[in-house]
Formats: sequence, C-alpha cells, structure tokens
Amino acid sequence: MNRLSLPVAGLILSLTLLMSPGAWAAIPPVVAGRPVPSLAPMLERATPAVVNISTSKKSRLSRHPLLDDPFFRWFFEQSPQRPRSRETQSLGSGVIVDAHKGYVLTNNHVIDEADEIRVTLKDGRTFSARLLGRDPEMDIAVLQIPAQDLTALPWGDSDRLRVGDFVVAIGSPFGLNQTVTSGIVSALGRSGLGIEGYENFIQTDASINPGNSGGPLVDLNGHLVGINTAILAPGGGNVGIGFAIPANLARAVMRQIVQFGAVRRGVLGISVQDLNGDLARALDLDRPVGALVVEVAPGSAAERAGLRPGDVIVRIGDHEVGNASDLLSRLGVARIGQRLQLQILRNGKPRTIQVRIADPYEGYVKGETISPLLTGARLAETLDQSALGTRRGIAVGTVKADSPAWRAGLREGDVLFEVNGHRVRSLRELAALLPPGGRLWQIRLRRGDSLVTLVSR
Repeated sequence: MNRLSLPVAGLILSLTLLMSPGAWAAIPPVVAGRPVPSLAPMLERATPAVVNISTSKKSRLSRHPLLDDPFFRWFFEQSPQRPRSRETQSLGSGVIVDAHKGYVLTNNHVIDEADEIRVTLKDGRTFSARLLGRDPEMDIAVLQIPAQDLTALPWGDSDRLRVGDFVVAIGSPFGLNQTVTSGIVSALGRSGLGIEGYENFIQTDASINPGNSGGPLVDLNGHLVGINTAILAPGGGNVGIGFAIPANLARAVMRQIVQFGAVRRGVLGISVQDLNGDLARALDLDRPVGALVVEVAPGSAAERAGLRPGDVIVRIGDHEVGNASDLLSRLGVARIGQRLQLQILRNGKPRTIQVRIADPYEGYVKGETISPLLTGARLAETLDQSALGTRRGIAVGTVKADSPAWRAGLREGDVLFEVNGHRVRSLRELAALLPPGGRLWQIRLRRGDSLVTLVSR
C-alpha cells in the first residue's frame, strides 16, 4: 500500500459514516468534548425584531394621445370604464429598535412615495405603520406601529467594527421572510458609489439581495451594527458585495427624526478631500489618514472657529476621521447649534478646535411675515446660480409639512422667480404681490435644474 492509500481509505470511511442513516439524524452537540459552534441561539433572540415591510402606491395612468381627437374620445367614452390608476407594490425589510414605542428603522427607498405601509412581524401579526419621518440623504426612514409584546434589537457600536469581523444579514430577500446570511466585514468607510448623499458604508460579503433593504446587519452578539441598503450587482443578483449604513449614523438620524420629524442638518462651511500618499508626504504626515481642508467659506462657522485651508482634520469628537466621506457623514448628522471638538494637524503640529454647527438658513425670514399664504416657509433673497443661468429670486428654506406654503407647492431648495404672473426679485416685491386677503394662484420657480410652474385651484 502506497502512502496515498491511507488518506483515501480514511476519506471513504468518513463518507460511509456520513451516508449512514444515523449520521443524518442530527449533528452532535459536542465533538471531542467541545460544543459545536452555532448561530442559532443568537438568531433566536434577534429574528423576532426583524420585520417584513410591504408598501402600495397608486399611480395615475398616462392619458393616451388619441383621446385628444374628438372622434376617438367619443369612442373611448362609449367603451367600458377603464381604470385611471394602478396600484404598485414593493417589499423590503426593517428592524424594531424600540419595543415600547414601536419604532421600526428601515431605508427611505423602501417606503418612498408609498400610500400605505404595512409591517409584518415574525409571529405573523400585521400592522399599518405610521411614517414618523425620513432622510433621503442618508436613506433612513423611521416607522411606528401600534403593537404590544415587541422585541427590539439592541444597538451595537459600529465604530468598533473591524475588517474581518463576522456579521449576519437578516431580512426578506425576494419576499422570503426571515432569511439569514452570514459573512464578514469586507471593508469600512466605502464611498463614491453614487447611492446616497452621504456615503460611509460598511461593505460585507454576507449575501444581500433585493428585499433585504432596511433589514439589520448584526454582529455575533446579536447587536445592530448596520442597516442593509444596497448591493453591487452588475447581473442583478448577489455577487458577494453588499453595503450597510453604520448603526451609529442611523441612530443619530433616527433621534432627529423622532424629535423633529426630519433631520435638521447644519453646516460647517468647508470643502474637504481625501489624502493620498503624495499629499501626506508634502504635509509631513506619517500616513494618509484624515480629511484635508481645501476651502473655508467666508463668514462660515468654520472660519469663525479658526479653520484654515491646508488643515488636516484627523478626529471629530471621539471618532478618528479616516477620509473626507467619513468626516462629511459625521457632520451630516450633527445638529444645528451642536458644538464639536475637532483635532487637526496644521503644519504637522496637532491642534484642537471647537466648532459650532451653524443653521444653513440663518438670516432667512418666516414666510408669515411676508404673507399668511406663505406661512410655514423660510425665505431669503438670493442671487441664484444654476445651470439655468444667474438671476435674482427668493430662496426657499425649510417648509413645514401641511402648512399653507407646503399646500401651495413650495419645497425646500426652491427658488421663486414669478408670483401670480409677475417677476419677483426681493421680499418687498413678494409682499406687494400678496396683499392681505389676496390669493396665490401661480408660482414659477426653479427646482433642481428645471423651471416649474405651480398653479393653485
């Protein structure tokens, strides 16, 4: 017998034992005196906190161009009544983070534009959910369900994650409820994907598929460390590259949504970029870690605090800054008026700077001081510069939901150019066009890169 025959014989013996009826009955709880590793105990505690989210949306069907012809319009009107709208449905996942108050965390894109949101628990109970608020920039939404005897997932500390840590994704891919996949943290601080406004993702090879969005990424202790949000799938399926929003960022967004109904995002007034090896050497730094300040806006909170172009921000609060996206995501959840401690390197020497996050709409006036028809909006004169050109108008800041300004169609970021058919360049002109007892029947404004006309009925 040659030397290769012994391993082969052992392999055959092992396969024979595995194929015997007794081998398939159960995996022994102990092998060689040691317990067999299993995620089952952790999952038994965690999965009751994971929910299925289904939404429905009614969309109006487009009008057929032939209906503009009198003959065809007469013909169609004699035909059986056709539906003028259709209902579309989508599925996603979510996680209960407060059992007492019934708070459910999910992705904004899971519930975006939904007319109805329903949450189904692991035990089969289904509830109509109330949308407390959402943040498209971070892709987070907070729901509330009127349920008792809920199980919440405890929060983990996503700042303590390391590449190589084991993680588990739980959700409803393709509508398959309570699906569990496992993997590791493949990378941290992923950005530049064009998925969200603020990107600082946890990358994982735990299988994430359509329907997993909004579900939890948990560590081996069953603690929430991320919200699964996207996959990199050129072919439409999982290829082992998934992304999750860090739990610490999601929690900061949720706190503001619960308190204010939205994220009151402030500004610091800086532009930053990543460091590379050449920049780090030019700045006499040991390693290319941190965010390089390339511009400080005049009169901004950053300028008042003493930040300068060329400073390298290496820490914000207790968090080490890895790159520019890391810093911007942290600033993106800072509240207006919040004071932060920044550690910087200036000419290679460490410094500590205290900054106060400013209100981006400081100096805006309340709409009701202009006209009762604009109550709920904050307004300011501006020299608007966009792809449509440069011209004076009225910038719209925050707009309270369901206020008169909201019902008139105004949204944050709009710039007004015409009101009731008249050009408007100043708040004084705007007030003159809307006298007491007047009516707001037409608005022309810029929204994004488009000119939009709003007509009130």
